[in-house]
Amino acid sequence: MQIDLNSDLGEGYGAWRMGDDAAMLDIVSSANVACGFHAGDPRGLLETLQQAARRGVAVGAHVSYPDRVGFGRRPMDVAAQELTADVIYQIGALQGLARAAGTRVTYVKPHGALYNTIAEDARQGDAVIAGIVAVDPALVLMGLAGAPILDRARAAGLRVVAEAFADRAYTPSGALVSRRLPGAVLHDPDLVADRMVRLAAEGVIEAADGSTLQLQADSICVHGDSPGAVQMAARTRQALRDRRIAIVPFAP
Repeated sequence: MQIDLNSDLGEGYGAWRMGDDAAMLDIVSSANVACGFHAGDPRGLLETLQQAARRGVAVGAHVSYPDRVGFGRRPMDVAAQELTADVIYQIGALQGLARAAGTRVTYVKPHGALYNTIAEDARQGDAVIAGIVAVDPALVLMGLAGAPILDRARAAGLRVVAEAFADRAYTPSGALVSRRLPGAVLHDPDLVADRMVRLAAEGVIEAADGSTLQLQADSICVHGDSPGAVQMAARTRQALRDRRIAIVPFAP
């Protein structure tokens, strides 16, 4: 039995740093690296990619709405052609940096509000898919487990990876609880680790109302900007390995 463990990295800007990329890269098997639209500057992104290359961690383009002020967490009504071009631009930028760092981009994971919007929104979802296909149809799309976007991407010929979130609460329907609501982000490393072991082993997770949610996931995300993110990721990794669940990148 195996599963991928991923984190959002490269999200600092200039002298301001978010999270501990080096420590997280010692734990995860895949790194969702910012592309400059919601966070990240060229020098910092290059350093994160170089660290990922040294550790053999798979790299994904963490594409976003153009929203630095809101950290990419504000929904935007973007025209389809504009969104497709934005996705192409971001993937291309990260591909250039990755090549210089001695690695390559193997998948795409939308960030924040874009991720949540395309989970259900067919128009924006198709625009993102079109951008990925235009750059390289061999790229994998990472999306929310159980969401319609995964079927739309498969229909367009893309390989997909279903993702679950270690440190986020779920609604009974399988959506993420809004960050605006209390309890949306989980902070107890032991609770998070136990939830992810059950998810990987049984395909189930407890929803916010206490009900049991069936959720088949290929990758687990631990957010790099959460308080205690490194401790949480390390605890989750160890708990999975204790159950003989291997941590393996889905797109090496």
